[in-house]
Amino acid sequence: MAARLKEIVIDADHPARLARFWAAALAGYAIRPYDSGEIARLAALGLTPETDPVVMVEGPGPTLCFHRRKGPRPFRNRLHFDLSAADPELEIARLTALGATVWRQTETYTTLRDPEGNPFCVVG
Repeated sequence: MAARLKEIVIDADHPARLARFWAAALAGYAIRPYDSGEIARLAALGLTPETDPVVMVEGPGPTLCFHRRKGPRPFRNRLHFDLSAADPELEIARLTALGATVWRQTETYTTLRDPEGNPFCVVG
């Protein structure tokens, strides 16, 4: 029996902030809701949903897990997303309004950086 992809884990300096960006950036994705039991568990640890070290984003594809990475990261995350858009220019404008920055543009794709500096691409 072969393994199945469960989730994609992304190192983050501030998981809640990065999760909000990607939940807004990707169609059909949202931060996994916190129920009262989870909020109580976090509170017992002196945490809140905003300071949660692991924030999950669910949608039509794989679950995204934003996990706090303590200590220095000599490199930003080594994997990146490629996003497809019918109107790449409009999508790039939307993503920059959410907090992304344009890093590099070519004829076929644009590389942006999310709010923590991790690269991702928008293609037509």
